[in-house]
Amino acid sequence: MKQYVLDANAVMRYLSNGLGAEKVAVLIHKATSGEARLLISVINWGEALYSLAKLAGLSKATADLKSLGIFIESVAADEVLAEAAATLKFKYKMGYADTYAAALALQKGATLVTADPEFVKLGKQLRVLALPRHSA
Repeated sequence: MKQYVLDANAVMRYLSNGLGAEKVAVLIHKATSGEARLLISVINWGEALYSLAKLAGLSKATADLKSLGIFIESVAADEVLAEAAATLKFKYKMGYADTYAAALALQKGATLVTADPEFVKLGKQLRVLALPRHSA
C-alpha cells in the first residue's frame, strides 16, 4: 500500500480549498478505499492547527483537524523521529516542523505531500508530491 506523509500546508490547503486541495482530496479518497495510507507527524498537526486557528478560530480548527483523523493517522514524535528531524535540521538548515515531515516520510518510505519548495534540499532521497505554489 502506498504511503503519504502530509505536511501542514497540505492539510491546510485541503481544509481551506486552496491550491492543490484536489490532489489531497484524491489521496483522502484513496485512503478511504484502502489504496493508500496517510500520515502526519503530531508536530505538523500542531503547526496546521495553529495556522488554521489564526484564520478560523481555535474551536473550528480543532474540529476540522479532528474530523480528518478518520483518514489521516497522526504519528507521535518519539526520540528516534526527533533525532532524525534534528539531524535534517542540522544538515539542511530547514524549518524545524518541516524536518519532522521529511523525517517521517523517510522513516516510512513514504511520499511527502507539500507545497513547500524547501524539501528540494534533500534531493532524490525524499519522494515529494508537490502541490502548486502560491503565485507572487
